Amino acid sequence: MSSTTPVSPPERAVELHAALSDIRARIAAAISARSLPGLTPKLVAVSKYKPAADIRACYDAGQRDFGENYVQELIDKAAALPRDVRWHFIGTVQSNKAKTLAGVENLYAVQTLASTKVADALNRHRAATHAPLRVFVQINTSGEAAKGGVAPGPDADEGMVQLGTHVVRACPRLRLVGLMTIGAAGAGDHDFAVLREARDQLVRALPADGVWGENTEEGEGGEGAAGRRLLLSMGMSDDFELALGAGSDIVRVGTGIFGARPQKKGGPDAPAGQS
Repeated sequence: MSSTTPVSPPERAVELHAALSDIRARIAAAISARSLPGLTPKLVAVSKYKPAADIRACYDAGQRDFGENYVQELIDKAAALPRDVRWHFIGTVQSNKAKTLAGVENLYAVQTLASTKVADALNRHRAATHAPLRVFVQINTSGEAAKGGVAPGPDADEGMVQLGTHVVRACPRLRLVGLMTIGAAGAGDHDFAVLREARDQLVRALPADGVWGENTEEGEGGEGAAGRRLLLSMGMSDDFELALGAGSDIVRVGTGIFGARPQKKGGPDAPAGQS
Protein backbone atom coordinates (compact mmCIF):
# COMPACT_ATOMS: atom_id res chain seq x y z
CA MET A 1 0.00 0.00 0.00
CA SER A 2 1.14 3.52 -0.71
CA SER A 3 2.51 5.52 2.23
CA THR A 4 -0.14 8.13 1.43
CA THR A 5 -3.49 6.43 1.78
CA PRO A 6 -6.29 8.29 -0.06
CA VAL A 7 -9.04 9.64 2.15
CA SER A 8 -12.50 10.87 1.13
CA PRO A 9 -13.99 14.05 2.61
CA PRO A 10 -16.15 13.14 5.64
CA GLU A 11 -19.41 13.96 3.86
CA ARG A 12 -18.50 11.72 0.91
CA ALA A 13 -17.56 8.89 3.26
CA VAL A 14 -20.92 9.17 5.01
CA GLU A 15 -22.68 9.10 1.63
CA LEU A 16 -20.80 6.00 0.51
CA HIS A 17 -21.33 4.18 3.80
CA ALA A 18 -25.08 4.84 3.58
CA ALA A 19 -25.29 3.62 -0.02
CA LEU A 20 -23.26 0.50 0.76
CA SER A 21 -25.43 -0.23 3.80
CA ASP A 22 -28.57 0.09 1.67
CA ILE A 23 -27.25 -2.33 -0.97
CA ARG A 24 -26.25 -4.82 1.71
CA ALA A 25 -29.73 -4.62 3.26
CA ARG A 26 -31.35 -5.20 -0.12
CA ILE A 27 -29.08 -8.19 -0.74
CA ALA A 28 -29.98 -9.67 2.65
CA ALA A 29 -33.70 -9.23 1.91
CA ALA A 30 -33.36 -10.84 -1.51
CA ILE A 31 -31.46 -13.79 -0.04
CA SER A 32 -34.05 -14.37 2.65
CA ALA A 33 -36.82 -14.40 0.05
CA ARG A 34 -35.28 -16.94 -2.28
CA SER A 35 -35.80 -20.68 -2.02
CA LEU A 36 -32.73 -21.69 -4.00
CA PRO A 37 -29.86 -23.15 -1.98
CA GLY A 38 -26.35 -21.81 -2.41
CA LEU A 39 -23.39 -20.08 -0.90
CA THR A 40 -23.77 -16.70 0.78
CA PRO A 41 -23.66 -14.29 -2.18
CA LYS A 42 -20.70 -11.97 -2.59
CA LEU A 43 -21.04 -8.27 -3.36
CA VAL A 44 -18.44 -6.85 -5.75
CA ALA A 45 -18.41 -3.05 -5.60
CA VAL A 46 -17.64 -1.88 -9.13
CA SER A 47 -15.35 1.11 -8.70
CA LYS A 48 -14.33 1.95 -12.26
CA TYR A 49 -13.66 5.66 -12.89
CA LYS A 50 -14.04 6.35 -9.16
CA PRO A 51 -11.11 7.60 -7.09
CA ALA A 52 -9.15 5.39 -4.74
CA ALA A 53 -10.44 7.52 -1.86
CA ASP A 54 -13.99 6.30 -2.56
CA ILE A 55 -12.80 2.71 -2.48
CA ARG A 56 -10.98 3.35 0.78
CA ALA A 57 -14.19 4.71 2.32
CA CYS A 58 -16.03 1.51 1.37
CA TYR A 59 -13.09 -0.56 2.59
CA ASP A 60 -13.35 1.20 5.97
CA ALA A 61 -17.01 0.08 6.04
CA GLY A 62 -15.92 -3.54 5.65
CA GLN A 63 -16.12 -3.99 1.87
CA ARG A 64 -13.26 -6.05 0.46
CA ASP A 65 -14.29 -7.08 -3.07
CA PHE A 66 -13.98 -4.43 -5.79
CA GLY A 67 -14.35 -4.65 -9.56
CA GLU A 68 -12.42 -2.76 -12.23
CA ASN A 69 -12.81 -2.67 -16.02
CA TYR A 70 -9.44 -1.24 -17.02
CA VAL A 71 -6.06 -2.85 -16.41
CA GLN A 72 -4.11 0.32 -15.68
CA GLU A 73 -6.81 1.66 -13.39
CA LEU A 74 -6.76 -1.56 -11.39
CA ILE A 75 -2.95 -1.49 -11.14
CA ASP A 76 -2.88 2.13 -9.96
CA LYS A 77 -5.57 1.55 -7.34
CA ALA A 78 -4.05 -1.70 -6.12
CA ALA A 79 -0.79 0.16 -5.44
CA ALA A 80 -2.58 2.82 -3.40
CA LEU A 81 -4.91 0.65 -1.33
CA PRO A 82 -4.58 -2.09 1.31
CA ARG A 83 -3.21 -5.43 0.21
CA ASP A 84 -6.22 -7.38 1.46
CA VAL A 85 -8.52 -5.82 -1.12
CA ARG A 86 -9.79 -8.58 -3.42
CA TRP A 87 -9.72 -7.20 -6.97
CA HIS A 88 -12.05 -8.60 -9.62
CA PHE A 89 -11.27 -7.73 -13.22
CA ILE A 90 -14.52 -7.37 -15.16
CA GLY A 91 -13.35 -5.72 -18.38
CA THR A 92 -12.48 -7.23 -21.73
CA VAL A 93 -9.21 -9.13 -21.31
CA GLN A 94 -6.64 -8.69 -24.07
CA SER A 95 -3.80 -11.19 -24.28
CA ASN A 96 -1.21 -8.41 -24.55
CA LYS A 97 -2.35 -7.10 -21.16
CA ALA A 98 -2.38 -10.50 -19.47
CA LYS A 99 1.16 -10.25 -18.12
CA THR A 100 0.46 -6.92 -16.42
CA LEU A 101 -2.87 -8.07 -15.07
CA ALA A 102 -1.68 -11.45 -13.81
CA GLY A 103 1.19 -9.75 -11.99
CA VAL A 104 -1.17 -8.06 -9.50
CA GLU A 105 -0.71 -10.28 -6.47
CA ASN A 106 -4.09 -9.51 -4.90
CA LEU A 107 -5.98 -9.89 -8.15
CA TYR A 108 -8.64 -12.25 -6.84
CA ALA A 109 -10.50 -13.13 -10.02
CA VAL A 110 -10.84 -12.46 -13.73
CA GLN A 111 -14.56 -12.67 -14.44
CA THR A 112 -14.43 -12.15 -18.20
CA LEU A 113 -12.39 -15.02 -19.63
CA ALA A 114 -13.53 -15.68 -23.20
CA SER A 115 -10.70 -17.42 -25.07
CA THR A 116 -8.05 -20.09 -24.67
CA LYS A 117 -5.46 -17.58 -25.90
CA VAL A 118 -6.12 -15.30 -22.96
CA ALA A 119 -6.29 -18.25 -20.56
CA ASP A 120 -2.86 -19.39 -21.72
CA ALA A 121 -1.44 -15.88 -21.35
CA LEU A 122 -2.80 -15.45 -17.83
CA ASN A 123 -1.53 -18.89 -16.85
CA ARG A 124 1.91 -18.21 -18.30
CA HIS A 125 2.32 -14.93 -16.47
CA ARG A 126 0.76 -15.80 -13.11
CA ALA A 127 3.66 -16.25 -10.70
CA ALA A 128 3.94 -19.66 -9.08
CA THR A 129 4.38 -17.88 -5.74
CA HIS A 130 0.94 -16.27 -6.06
CA ALA A 131 -2.31 -18.04 -5.32
CA PRO A 132 -3.97 -19.61 -8.38
CA LEU A 133 -5.99 -16.96 -10.19
CA ARG A 134 -9.73 -17.57 -10.10
CA VAL A 135 -11.36 -17.24 -13.50
CA PHE A 136 -14.95 -17.14 -14.70
CA VAL A 137 -15.90 -18.01 -18.25
CA GLN A 138 -17.96 -15.14 -19.63
CA ILE A 139 -21.11 -16.37 -21.37
CA ASN A 140 -22.95 -14.29 -23.97
CA THR A 141 -26.42 -15.26 -22.77
CA SER A 142 -28.23 -12.67 -24.92
CA GLY A 143 -26.50 -13.46 -28.21
CA GLU A 144 -25.88 -9.75 -28.84
CA ALA A 145 -22.92 -9.05 -31.12
CA ALA A 146 -21.86 -6.12 -28.93
CA LYS A 147 -21.56 -8.33 -25.85
CA GLY A 148 -18.44 -10.29 -25.06
CA GLY A 149 -18.29 -13.91 -24.03
CA VAL A 150 -18.55 -17.37 -25.51
CA ALA A 151 -21.64 -19.22 -26.67
CA PRO A 152 -23.53 -21.06 -23.91
CA GLY A 153 -24.18 -24.25 -25.87
CA PRO A 154 -22.01 -27.29 -25.12
CA ASP A 155 -21.15 -27.92 -28.77
CA ALA A 156 -20.11 -24.46 -29.97
CA ASP A 157 -16.62 -23.94 -31.37
CA GLU A 158 -14.48 -22.09 -28.83
CA GLY A 159 -17.48 -22.46 -26.54
CA MET A 160 -17.75 -22.84 -22.82
CA VAL A 161 -16.98 -26.56 -22.63
CA GLN A 162 -13.85 -26.28 -24.72
CA LEU A 163 -12.65 -23.23 -22.81
CA GLY A 164 -13.53 -24.56 -19.38
CA THR A 165 -11.88 -27.92 -20.05
CA HIS A 166 -8.78 -26.16 -21.39
CA VAL A 167 -8.44 -24.15 -18.19
CA VAL A 168 -8.77 -27.26 -16.04
CA ARG A 169 -6.41 -29.41 -18.11
CA ALA A 170 -3.81 -26.93 -19.38
CA CYS A 171 -3.71 -23.96 -16.98
CA PRO A 172 -2.48 -25.08 -13.53
CA ARG A 173 -2.01 -21.48 -12.31
CA LEU A 174 -5.67 -20.72 -12.95
CA ARG A 175 -8.72 -22.14 -11.24
CA LEU A 176 -12.04 -22.21 -13.01
CA VAL A 177 -14.62 -21.19 -10.41
CA GLY A 178 -17.69 -20.12 -12.35
CA LEU A 179 -19.57 -18.42 -15.16
CA MET A 180 -20.37 -14.75 -15.63
CA THR A 181 -22.81 -12.83 -17.81
CA ILE A 182 -23.82 -9.25 -18.45
CA GLY A 183 -27.09 -9.98 -20.20
CA ALA A 184 -29.39 -7.75 -22.18
CA ALA A 185 -31.13 -4.78 -20.59
CA GLY A 186 -34.49 -5.86 -19.21
CA ALA A 187 -33.94 -9.53 -20.07
CA GLY A 188 -32.76 -10.70 -16.68
CA ASP A 189 -35.10 -13.67 -16.22
CA HIS A 190 -34.19 -15.14 -19.61
CA ASP A 191 -30.46 -14.51 -19.41
CA PHE A 192 -30.16 -15.70 -15.82
CA ALA A 193 -31.93 -18.93 -16.75
CA VAL A 194 -29.55 -19.39 -19.69
CA LEU A 195 -26.55 -18.97 -17.38
CA ARG A 196 -27.92 -21.48 -14.88
CA GLU A 197 -28.42 -24.03 -17.65
CA ALA A 198 -24.96 -23.31 -19.04
CA ARG A 199 -23.48 -23.92 -15.59
CA ASP A 200 -25.27 -27.25 -15.28
CA GLN A 201 -24.07 -28.32 -18.75
CA LEU A 202 -20.50 -27.35 -17.97
CA VAL A 203 -20.48 -29.18 -14.63
CA ARG A 204 -21.50 -32.35 -16.45
CA ALA A 205 -18.75 -31.89 -19.04
CA LEU A 206 -15.76 -30.95 -16.89
CA PRO A 207 -13.25 -33.68 -15.99
CA ALA A 208 -14.08 -35.23 -12.64
CA ASP A 209 -10.40 -35.66 -11.83
CA GLY A 210 -9.58 -31.98 -12.49
CA VAL A 211 -9.27 -29.10 -10.04
CA TRP A 212 -12.13 -26.63 -10.50
CA GLY A 213 -14.96 -24.94 -8.66
CA GLU A 214 -15.36 -23.77 -5.10
CA ASN A 215 -15.95 -26.13 -2.19
CA THR A 216 -19.56 -26.28 -1.04
CA GLU A 217 -21.82 -27.85 1.51
CA GLU A 218 -23.69 -30.98 0.53
CA GLY A 219 -26.99 -30.35 -1.21
CA GLU A 220 -26.17 -27.04 -2.85
CA GLY A 221 -27.00 -26.49 -6.51
CA GLY A 222 -24.54 -26.50 -9.40
CA GLU A 223 -22.37 -29.20 -7.89
CA GLY A 224 -19.89 -31.46 -9.55
CA ALA A 225 -17.85 -34.27 -8.07
CA ALA A 226 -16.59 -34.00 -4.51
CA GLY A 227 -18.88 -31.14 -3.51
CA ARG A 228 -17.46 -28.59 -5.94
CA ARG A 229 -19.62 -25.79 -7.22
CA LEU A 230 -19.35 -23.48 -10.21
CA LEU A 231 -20.44 -20.02 -9.13
CA LEU A 232 -22.71 -17.69 -11.07
CA SER A 233 -21.78 -14.02 -11.40
CA MET A 234 -24.87 -12.25 -12.65
CA GLY A 235 -26.80 -9.16 -11.65
CA MET A 236 -25.81 -5.49 -11.56
CA SER A 237 -27.19 -2.28 -10.08
CA ASP A 238 -30.51 -2.45 -11.95
CA ASP A 239 -31.26 -6.13 -11.49
CA PHE A 240 -29.15 -7.64 -8.71
CA GLU A 241 -32.19 -8.52 -6.60
CA LEU A 242 -33.73 -10.39 -9.52
CA ALA A 243 -30.39 -12.14 -10.08
CA LEU A 244 -30.18 -13.19 -6.43
CA GLY A 245 -33.66 -14.63 -6.69
CA ALA A 246 -32.46 -16.59 -9.71
CA GLY A 247 -29.55 -18.08 -7.78
CA SER A 248 -26.66 -15.67 -8.33
CA ASP A 249 -23.58 -16.17 -6.15
CA ILE A 250 -21.94 -12.85 -7.04
CA VAL A 251 -23.54 -9.50 -7.86
CA ARG A 252 -21.64 -6.55 -9.33
CA VAL A 253 -22.96 -3.20 -8.13
CA GLY A 254 -21.36 0.10 -9.08
CA THR A 255 -23.70 3.05 -9.54
CA GLY A 256 -25.89 1.82 -6.68
CA ILE A 257 -22.93 2.41 -4.36
CA PHE A 258 -20.73 5.04 -5.96
CA GLY A 259 -23.27 7.00 -7.98
CA ALA A 260 -23.24 7.85 -11.68
CA ARG A 261 -19.94 7.79 -13.54
CA PRO A 262 -18.59 9.94 -16.35
CA GLN A 263 -18.39 8.17 -19.69
CA LYS A 264 -14.91 7.18 -20.77
CA LYS A 265 -14.27 7.62 -24.47
CA GLY A 266 -12.25 4.98 -26.28
CA GLY A 267 -9.27 3.42 -24.56
CA PRO A 268 -7.48 0.12 -25.08
CA ASP A 269 -9.61 -1.88 -22.68
CA ALA A 270 -13.21 -2.01 -23.79
CA PRO A 271 -15.65 -2.18 -20.85
CA ALA A 272 -17.35 -5.48 -20.28
CA GLY A 273 -18.86 -6.11 -16.85
CA GLN A 274 -20.60 -2.81 -16.25
CA SER A 275 -22.79 -2.34 -13.24
